[in-house]
Amino acid sequence: MAEEAPWPGRGSGPGSDDDGCEIQVENTLTSALAPALVEAVRAGGAYGGGIYLRSRDRRSLVLAMIAGIPRSLLKPWWRVPVGGAVPAAEAYRNAEGIHLSDEGETMRRFPQMSVGLPYPFASAYLPVLVYGEVVGVLIVMRSSTRGGGPAAGEDRLRTAADAMGEDLAQLQDQDCPIEYDEEPFSVRLPAAAVAGVRVGLIDWDLGSGTMAADDEACAVLGADPAAFDGTLDELEALVSPDDLHELRASRREATEQGWVRARRFRVLDRSAGEPRYRQVELWGRVVGGRERPGSARHLVGVVVDAGTGTTAAEAAERLPDGVFSMDQDGRVTYTNHRCEQLLRRSREELLGRHPWEVLHWLSDPAYEDRYRAAMLSQEPASFLARHPDGGWLGFILYPDASGLTGRVFPTAPPLDEAPDDRFPEPDAQVAAPVALRRPGALYHVVHMASVLTEAVTVREVCIAVADQLLPAFGGQELALYVIRDGRMHLAWESGYPDGFLEEFEGVPLDAHLPGVETLTSGVPIFFESPRRLSAAYPGISLDRMHAWAFLPLIASGHPVGSCILGYDAPHTFTADERAALTALGGLVAQAMERARLYDAEFTLARGLQDALLPHRLPPVEGLRTAGRYLPGTQGMEIGGDWYDVIVTSRGVALVIGDVEGHNVAAAAVMGQLRSAVNAFATSDSTPVEVLSRTNRLLADLDAGVYATCCYIELDPATGRARAVRAGHPPPLLRHPDGRTEQLQLAGGTLLGVDPDATYPVNELELPRGSVLALYTDGLVEQPGVDIDHGVEAVLSCLARTPPDSLEHLADLLVRQARRAPDRPDDVALLLTAYTGTDTPAAGTGTASG
Repeated sequence: MAEEAPWPGRGSGPGSDDDGCEIQVENTLTSALAPALVEAVRAGGAYGGGIYLRSRDRRSLVLAMIAGIPRSLLKPWWRVPVGGAVPAAEAYRNAEGIHLSDEGETMRRFPQMSVGLPYPFASAYLPVLVYGEVVGVLIVMRSSTRGGGPAAGEDRLRTAADAMGEDLAQLQDQDCPIEYDEEPFSVRLPAAAVAGVRVGLIDWDLGSGTMAADDEACAVLGADPAAFDGTLDELEALVSPDDLHELRASRREATEQGWVRARRFRVLDRSAGEPRYRQVELWGRVVGGRERPGSARHLVGVVVDAGTGTTAAEAAERLPDGVFSMDQDGRVTYTNHRCEQLLRRSREELLGRHPWEVLHWLSDPAYEDRYRAAMLSQEPASFLARHPDGGWLGFILYPDASGLTGRVFPTAPPLDEAPDDRFPEPDAQVAAPVALRRPGALYHVVHMASVLTEAVTVREVCIAVADQLLPAFGGQELALYVIRDGRMHLAWESGYPDGFLEEFEGVPLDAHLPGVETLTSGVPIFFESPRRLSAAYPGISLDRMHAWAFLPLIASGHPVGSCILGYDAPHTFTADERAALTALGGLVAQAMERARLYDAEFTLARGLQDALLPHRLPPVEGLRTAGRYLPGTQGMEIGGDWYDVIVTSRGVALVIGDVEGHNVAAAAVMGQLRSAVNAFATSDSTPVEVLSRTNRLLADLDAGVYATCCYIELDPATGRARAVRAGHPPPLLRHPDGRTEQLQLAGGTLLGVDPDATYPVNELELPRGSVLALYTDGLVEQPGVDIDHGVEAVLSCLARTPPDSLEHLADLLVRQARRAPDRPDDVALLLTAYTGTDTPAAGTGTASG
């Protein structure tokens, strides 16, 4: 387990100011957030809750405070990435509350979270805002079977979250940061009213028999403080006649031995109206006499109302079943004698420890899981377990927010009882399990696997690892190295000082460095302090980190590289953490190797596409042209869009087309069609003949894809043009006065659908100073938005932008598409400004992406 972080207010942590502001802030955070958190739990009808605050580097949400839930149960979620697929992170990103009614809804919406918390509970997550900015997330957890769903009390939950935001705003106004990077504070919820143990102080003069008692002692003894003189007769009148011997024996014991321990007698209690007797215990020590010569001997001590705790314990001792209690964290706080007998362990061995640590036959994670299930669902849980002596025991756990009470009893074996050799003798050595043993470690592995499946390129893999690995394991530095030409090269780094990693760039595979040797040996290396690292690698350069994990990245036996994780404080790597990091290293290696192959294929495909697109547009007298191409961001980021400017015997042909698909096959078909159109155009074919012959060619190729195309043959001397359209979006025209329109050209079917299709020709005449825009649908289409809105946006940009610089206009038109992070389709654009033949020719090499 990692070393405990400094308790806020007891030493400074990372990011602390010299004047102790950090300490003051964390103490203030406690007092500011605790009342609102307790109120939120109460308002939501919940059994527990917590508050996440963003970390200083804004990469993570850190659990700052928790109430009603054991910290240990949520340890895998003490720090979560802001980009993680968990409800707290989504509420933070979207600034919207999330309510999950039960484990089924949690599984459907956040399956990765359910891996680590597969228990029946409802939960709510509300963003906490400071001046309109989300700075944290309030969470509450409640039973999914008791009353309404987690949305119950939503208004009061929102009020509690707003109160937290106001308190945090006041701290921020005092120039103290409200980010958090330490371990969570635990806040106890107000306990239900329970009759407490009453204790009173007494001073008993053993010589005269007179007892002096404070008010609480009088109440315990059933006496009126105002009328109680403490004489021996008065005292004996309060005690049951059957127990007068005990009272007198107490006085005698004190005189002879110098103390009294747990002498018990009953006193008459009239406080409830009808007289009754209650048990009282007397404890004390004698002073005076021999200790103080000449002074009277006095028994100074306490009288204890034994009618609650002691009597209850006696009752539990008489039960035929074993009874035990555990605190929130699963440590045993009480066992009765029968429980000791059934478990074959003394209470001294059990108290203060987890039962699965003391009893090796309960060390199966399935049994600890039942404790987790009870505490997080707040519903009883039960299981059967076989003792090594062959007998079966039944366990039932009854939880509440402060812990649980358990019952253990002998029971018959289940129907599917396993063979005896499954259960070793008590003295047999049990091999340590190799698999990951705790749900938290398993969660990180599964979550990282899920994230890496969505990462395609090496860059995406590196970003995913940095965004997930650092927050999940509390590291501050990350470096990913890959092998290239027999040397180690940095693929990604995060958190390192500028220039620190330069000396390690390109080191050979025989270098005496931990990042190299972890790969060549295939064994992860962990250093829990700088002293240990320096001892193993004398002279190695160190920065501000204090602990490191060096992980080999090996995929299917093939060395890929290494991953280095650094911690800014000494860190103890637990067995679970080492196992999880080792498993994650394998996942990262597989993803990295897959991404490297993808990048290589992608580079080849993009090279093919770049070779097929025009590298420059030919200069034509009377025209200025500019083209742009942007690949889609899905799939291989290549596609079948193309544009061309072809000089013919009758003028110039302006061409744009789009082959369906976004892969190498689409790019290959695009190359064939572009070559065919070029060949047909330069052989004196008319526009109709060019498209008809291209259509038959695509049908004969039987490539299983279709294409659209717009072909316009323009005479630069007159501005007259003939246009043919095959299922392609109509071109746009900007008039010299700034008016814009979409040219409604008659068209035919897509290329490749019907080899005998016909294509009508459209006559046009472009005025001098006009701009013609040919484009593919990727320029005007957006998911969820009508295509007409996209066309209007392009027309508006054409209208308000002077065509003095066609290059600038082309950049403006594709700017929005270029900025879109999720571009499902390619974008191709060809702009032609008609200036007339008395204008010098101009062309532009614009196969840009």
